[in-house]
Amino acid sequence: MKFIKMLSFMGLVFIFSVFFSNDAMAQDKATPGDVVKKVREAVKFLSQSGEVGLEAFNEKNGPWVFKNTYIFVFDCNEGVIVAHAIKPKFVGRNLMGLKDVRGNYIFVQLCEVAKLPEGGWVEYWWPEVGKKEPSRKVSLMLQVPNTPYQVGAGIYDEDKSVEDLKKLLKK
Repeated sequence: MKFIKMLSFMGLVFIFSVFFSNDAMAQDKATPGDVVKKVREAVKFLSQSGEVGLEAFNEKNGPWVFKNTYIFVFDCNEGVIVAHAIKPKFVGRNLMGLKDVRGNYIFVQLCEVAKLPEGGWVEYWWPEVGKKEPSRKVSLMLQVPNTPYQVGAGIYDEDKSVEDLKKLLKK
């Protein structure tokens, strides 16, 4: 009888942990609204701090890595990543020729939308961390005033159209 109670208890603990861990994981996913808010905060921070503030964007456990995404800093004039907390090997590399599996020049497109007054979203296909198959990713890029830099962040999202995401930038 003790064994059956113990087994039942362990089963309940397992079910409870699976239910709540999935719920917690869902809460850890950044939304398009989260990306807009954090990218705008990063633009403000970098426009006030200038070059000195760049290092903060390279900190893997820093404030610019949030939920399941991160802020990166790019220089469209030079075509290089200036700061990247998750893939530091990208820093200093020219990525203007980087294409996704469908032939989209990711950073060329990001630099184009960064020229818009409110910035913009770009859709491309890229593998999620730990996966081999590419998924749809949408990234937002904004110009940092009075600097040569652009700030961006992206999320994996199969549902939101770029047109719908643009509406978030009007708020």
